Amino acid sequence: MTPLQSRMIDAALPNVVFDGWSPETFRRATEESGATPAQARAAFPRGAIDLALAFHRRGDAAMVERLGEADLPALRFRDRIARAVRIRLEIAGEHEEAVRRGVTLMSLPIHAADGTRALWGTADAIWTALGDTSRDVNWYTKRATLAGVYSATLLYWLGDKSEDRRQSWGFLDRRIDDVMQIEKVKARVRDNPVLSRLMAGPNLILGRIRAPGRGSPKDMPGYYRDPD
Repeated sequence: MTPLQSRMIDAALPNVVFDGWSPETFRRATEESGATPAQARAAFPRGAIDLALAFHRRGDAAMVERLGEADLPALRFRDRIARAVRIRLEIAGEHEEAVRRGVTLMSLPIHAADGTRALWGTADAIWTALGDTSRDVNWYTKRATLAGVYSATLLYWLGDKSEDRRQSWGFLDRRIDDVMQIEKVKARVRDNPVLSRLMAGPNLILGRIRAPGRGSPKDMPGYYRDPD
């Protein structure tokens, strides 16, 4: 992310509270960051939507940095995932209304694909930070599952009025427990000689699937790349 992009995000945040991630917010962010209209469009070709997505990616980067400072090896793996999601939501809480407005924007049909890629990017950032090395179909299933957990928890978190958002953390733990139950079922299938033979054909096909590139959301169609 360039210094100009960071300045524009910072300039936009106070205005997002009132105008959302809108053309008006983009215009004011351009002026208040000292950018020319041409520079702003070079930084964010699609205007406000790219500005909102850059804000989301900056939150992902901050999460990865904080995860690097956390004592993750001391935790069970499911607790590492919970810690990562919680850190990401705590970062979102620093600009909650901007996040809320972003969710509203990404829920529009015209931006649904952008919202999906943003969620995928968050899930990928978490798994990569936790050291995931899968290269087969598990690369996809891990990220798809975690994206579902994160999005559900985010929506719950946005409406949570409990003290210190304790209900949200309980909701998150339950969602992760649900996922862990699925993993236990998969393990039982693998260990069962009858079921494992039945799944041999599908597993052979799935085993040929390989993760794209370096496992980055940049490999997904339509991903917006920051200009050099």
